[in-house]
Amino acid sequence: MRVRTWHRSIVLLVCLSLVPVALAGKKKEERQAKIDSAATEALNVLFAKNDKAQRLYDKAAGYAVFDNLKLSLFISGGGGSGVAVDRANGSRTYMRMGTAGLNVGLGGQKYQVIFLFQDRETFEDFIDNGWQADAQANAVAGRAGANAATTFENGLAVFQITEAGLMLQADIAGTRYWKSRKLN
Repeated sequence: MRVRTWHRSIVLLVCLSLVPVALAGKKKEERQAKIDSAATEALNVLFAKNDKAQRLYDKAAGYAVFDNLKLSLFISGGGGSGVAVDRANGSRTYMRMGTAGLNVGLGGQKYQVIFLFQDRETFEDFIDNGWQADAQANAVAGRAGANAATTFENGLAVFQITEAGLMLQADIAGTRYWKSRKLN
């Protein structure tokens, strides 16, 4: 059983390393369209699973959706891309995210993170300065639903939708979000 787990981890690490190569040949507009489509799909899933999220979205000045892949094998790392949308004028800012850290764990997890911004100031600060989160614990097995945030906290509501994945870990990791130079 352990040999299979190691093989799966190696395959996941190889696949993750090939993602930038696969995306390099795509045109900017194709990549933007793919990110926009993934964001719309993630919002639809969130609203179907959490009606309170829909109410927060209706009040939000903007939102951001990121598609992420995280791998863990004593060190954790991952990355993804997403889009931040100003609800007042529909303008889009394409962004990247990255995470790295040390952990006790093994596995892989694909997930979406959705940020809802209560006011324009918080939204613009996210776009201009990014955002950073530290220290987390995960226990993911198979498919899980959206978390149940019900209010804005410090101008922000954050939801995570987990796709197929298996990861058991406790890690100290940093996750950072920033503007994509190639997609804007």
